[in-house]
Formats: sequence, C-alpha cells, structure tokens
Amino acid sequence: MKFSPITVALLAEVAAVSAANSTIQYTASSDVGSTSTDAFPPIGTVANSTLFPPESVVGFPGPTPTGVEPAMAQTAPIYPYATGASNSFPLVAEQPKGHSALSTNFDITKYWGNLSPWYSVSSADYGLPDTSPLIPDGCTINQVHLLYRHGARYPTTGSAPSTFAGKLANATKAGGFSTSGELAFLSNWTYKLGAELLTPFGRSQNFQLGVAYRQLYGELLNNFTDTIPVFRTQSQDRMVKTAQNFAAGFFGVPEYVDQVNIEILVETPGLNNSGAPYEICNNSNVATRGSIGSAAAAKFASNAFNGTLARLQSQVSGNLTFTPTDAIAMLQLCSYETDALGYSAFCKLFTEQDFINYEYFYDISFYYNNGPGSPVSAAQGKGYLQEFVARFTQTYPEALSALNETFDNSSTYFPLNQSIYADATHEVVVLDTLMAFNLTALFNGPPLNVTANYQQSNFVASKVVPFGTHFTTQVLECPARSPSKQIRFIVNDAVVPISDSHPGCPVDADGLCSFSNVVDILQKRIQEIDFNYDCFANYTASAGQDYNGRAPKM
Repeated sequence: MKFSPITVALLAEVAAVSAANSTIQYTASSDVGSTSTDAFPPIGTVANSTLFPPESVVGFPGPTPTGVEPAMAQTAPIYPYATGASNSFPLVAEQPKGHSALSTNFDITKYWGNLSPWYSVSSADYGLPDTSPLIPDGCTINQVHLLYRHGARYPTTGSAPSTFAGKLANATKAGGFSTSGELAFLSNWTYKLGAELLTPFGRSQNFQLGVAYRQLYGELLNNFTDTIPVFRTQSQDRMVKTAQNFAAGFFGVPEYVDQVNIEILVETPGLNNSGAPYEICNNSNVATRGSIGSAAAAKFASNAFNGTLARLQSQVSGNLTFTPTDAIAMLQLCSYETDALGYSAFCKLFTEQDFINYEYFYDISFYYNNGPGSPVSAAQGKGYLQEFVARFTQTYPEALSALNETFDNSSTYFPLNQSIYADATHEVVVLDTLMAFNLTALFNGPPLNVTANYQQSNFVASKVVPFGTHFTTQVLECPARSPSKQIRFIVNDAVVPISDSHPGCPVDADGLCSFSNVVDILQKRIQEIDFNYDCFANYTASAGQDYNGRAPKM
C-alpha cells in the first residue's frame, strides 16, 4: 500500500508526538495525592419544604388504579439475566493494556472480586446447564427468602487506596517527583473518594434489585392480608440506605414508607447481630485463625505483579518506589473510581493477566477468610442459618446462638409467616451463610494455591461476593413430585445444586430437593456448628486447608 507525501508526513508527526509523550516528564503539582471533596447542598443552603409541598398536600393525582401483581418468575418464558455492569449501567470500563481491538472484549469489571458490580452467573457453572431462576414447569412458588449485600460503596476508612494517595502526597512534598507516559495523569491526580457510604451507582444497584424482585415475585404480596412485611438491615449508614433503596425499588416512592417495616439492627463491637457476626466472634480477627486469607492473598500478590511494577516504575522519577501493595491499591482505585466516579485512568495501566491476578487475590482472601478455608465462617453464618430454618418451619428455635438471641424473640420483630423476606447485610456475611448452609458446589475443587502461580478454581469471588450479591431461596409447591413441597437455592441467578452436600437430595436438573429433607439436614448442620469453640477456642489454622468453614479440633 502506498501513501501520499502528505499522509506520510502526518503519520511521521503523529509518531513523533506519540514518542515525545512517552518520554516527557510531568512534574507533579503540590496537590498530588491530596483529598478533594464536594458537599451537596453547599454549606449555608437552607431548604424550605413549605415552598414545594408534597403530592399529598397538592392533591389532584389523577387516576391511580393498580394492576395485578407481577409474577415474572412464574410466567416469563426467559429469565432477564444481567450480563455485566459495563453493558447495562453508566460506567466506562477500559479494555486492559495491550488488548487488541480485533480480539473479544475482556470485561474488567468481572475481575474485581468483591468490588465487582454483580452480574448474572450461569447455573451451568455449577453443573446445572438446563435450569434458570424461573419457576420449574409444574411448580408454583409459595415463599421467597432474600439475603443481599449493599451496592457499590466508597473504600473502608484507612484502606489501601487512601494510603496510596498519602504515599504520593509525601513523595511530592519531598520534591523532584515526576511521571511520564502512562502515569502522566498522576501529575495532577487527587484522591476523590469518600469512605464507607454508598455511591450513586451503588444506590442504583439496590434500587434495581428491588425492582427486579417486585417483577419476579410481586404476586407473593397477595399473601399479606393483615400486616405488612418486615425487612431487615444493619445500622451502618450504607446498610440503612441499602434497605431503603431496595424498598423504594420494590414498593415505590414514597409508598415504601407505609408498605414495609424496615427493622434496623445495631452493628457495633460486642453486640449480638446475625448481620455482623464478626463483632462478637473473637477468632474472626486473629491472624492465626479467622483472618488467614488476608496474609495468604498478600503472599500471592508479592510476586504476581512484578512485570507491571517494573514497567510503571520506569515512568517515575523521584522518591517513590512501587510495591506489590501499591499494585493492589492502584487496581482498587480502578475499581472504586469506576464505581464512584464512572471512570478511572488507573484501569488502563493493567494487562488482562493483571486483572486475572487481581481477581485471584480476592479469591484467596475470601476463600480463607469467609469460605471453606476459614475456621470461623460456618460459625459466623450460623445466626442466619438458624433464622432461615425458623422461618422455614415457622417455629422459634429452642436455643439460638449468641448471634441472634436478643432479636428473634417476637412475631413483631421476627415474623415467621411472611411469604417474602429480604435481609440486607455485608458480603462476608453472605459468604459465611453459604458456608453454614454447606453449599459445597460453590467451592468444589482443592484448596486455593497461595503461591505466586494463578490457579483456575471453581470459587470466584466476583461471582459470589460482588457489590449487590444476593442469595435467594425459593420454596415451591410441585404437585407431580413426592413430597410436593420443594426448595432450591440461587446465588446471583445461578441455581446451586445441593445433592452433593445434602444427603437424601437426588441429582435434579432444576436443583430441587424435598423441603422437609433439606430442613432436616440444615437442623443437623446447626447442631454440628460449635459457635463457642470456633469463635473463642485456642487453635491454629493455616492457608492451604479446606476446613468446610469449621475450626480444626486440636
């Protein structure tokens, strides 16, 4: 192919500019790494609600007849799977560094572990390729139980992203700090994230989940004849807002205020709460027992990003040396900034393999902190397991664990006859609960390797504990089966088989098992989980083991 002289000149100019950009040093401004914030409404703003009265005061609403409650889970021919945040939400996620425009897109948002926006997981991933969350033919739904996580939030206080920002700020103060090439944007980058609170995108996730569950299971509201539902959450700000946004999506605004009771359980150290069991399970924060995943993940990361760190280090001048911890921090900034701000320049610094390693970092962490490799995960999930079984059987347990003994004592605050339950909690508690339920299909395979070598595994954190993750239990009536009352479990739209871990449950293409058999098995699981021993005994646990969420006996 021949080019005109003008085209050749233009190409040469573009190449020269590109080369220059890769070598020009950008001196950092004095604000690099500092925290920048916005506040709305602005300080001094006074809102006078009397000037804009609500609908109830204005009147003239027009016709307001309601339609029949939706029953999409029962009536729809196909299920509305969520394919990924980058396809359906207002987020801009870069393709990885080195990604060819001719190759298949690589969705980086599915490689962020617990910072991933939730997406639909296929039942085929767990060995059930021919089913979906839709109600199986010949069955009707009687009850649905939902345990779900808050949506996207800002980082926890004092975590790696803010620490990294402080490191940049200190390097700038020391003088002589400059960047070039891919890191040029750091010359005026500031830390724009808050802490703990839901982001706007996170609020939308919970709202959309509420909408989805009203569409899927709205018909069950017809069973409430003399009371309204009680939905539960924790007292942290993001947890209260999570339940409110879910309720707003499920019931509407402002209808949810009068159509659901939102029960707020106090979350603070030393107080019993099934939604925050780590507050009273002492061993959950002991390095040799409950938190072995953090050390194991750090060990993996210590060598996983060497090539990328060397490349990035070559684009920095001054008193700043990148470490494996910084690699994780920058990847977390990619996740958090995208979720909070809609886009992050940090994402394009990393290759496809970096994102695979980043996901595996979280796989290791959650496998050993709250999964099979944790000695306390089943104990921490025991509270919710007891509450589920109490609701299944409409019978208050004789002896609750320390996690919920002060809450489940009345039909007012812990009703047993609802056809819809929705409890908001944290991702670690969702995973603890799955361990207490002994849903081993989610974790099939050997314990995760904690060396510098990535190991493909059946356990993927972004599939089980992402922002907005949800664990759904369907209680069904299937007249053609004996017994007719059946039950099944669903995690982020994937039906999870229970035949391997629940004796007496046959292999079933739809993941169904006799309700009475499953309840009997779960009651036995409650008895075998020794909360006091697992949470308070003196024992040693280490990475590389599958404890099935139970403490080893010494």
